Amino acid sequence: MKRRTLITAGPAAGLLAMTPFASRAHADGWRTFEVVTRVEVTSPTGQVMVWVPLPLSQDTDWFQTLGNSVTGNFSVNDDVIDPNYRAGICSLSFKAGEAQPVIELTSRFRTRDRKIELKPGGGVLASAAEQAVYLKPTEYMPIDGIVRETALKATRGARTDLEKARALYDWTVENTERNAKTRGCGVGDIKAMLESNNLSGKCADLNALFVALARSVGVPARDVYGVRVADSKRGYKSLGKSGD
Repeated sequence: MKRRTLITAGPAAGLLAMTPFASRAHADGWRTFEVVTRVEVTSPTGQVMVWVPLPLSQDTDWFQTLGNSVTGNFSVNDDVIDPNYRAGICSLSFKAGEAQPVIELTSRFRTRDRKIELKPGGGVLASAAEQAVYLKPTEYMPIDGIVRETALKATRGARTDLEKARALYDWTVENTERNAKTRGCGVGDIKAMLESNNLSGKCADLNALFVALARSVGVPARDVYGVRVADSKRGYKSLGKSGD
């Protein structure tokens, strides 16, 4: 499948348009996709920099990056890998005074469905080092104070990690709601959310809330974000269509 993303960045607002194309499947379940992201900066002032997310930097048994290429009138291209979560970012700088900064990033990758058995011995146990990464607090996701207090109340009586995760999921569903008026994807400041008792927001708020609650009671958890490139085989309307 090819998917084109056009982003026009200006001083006031941005435009995001996406168009899906054909896909290619393999007998072993792998499907290959190509995503093209074009960024045009209108009315630039001073030094212009552009950051574009890259596909997973580490291959897994369900996702493999095949390559990234970028064109445009930038002066410096310096890809960055986040040291904690290994997230890849295409970082581009333009010469001061560039009249119309523009870049086009093409990413090719392949992916396939996976299923995890939520029972003892049903999966591959992550190492202690791998789990430790997803137990640490962050600036906006503390795991002490009101966060841990809330998680302990929500998981009262739960003994295993799976029981705690289910209890926290149920608590999140029952106590939070999506707020369409929230700007962007939200900021994910969960301490402020809990202290104000305003448990509404968007993905970066609600996902981060669950993750921090889980980490605070010793359950490794992480946020996962991405761009939909194919329709859900299970028909989940909440996941949207690949052309949305």
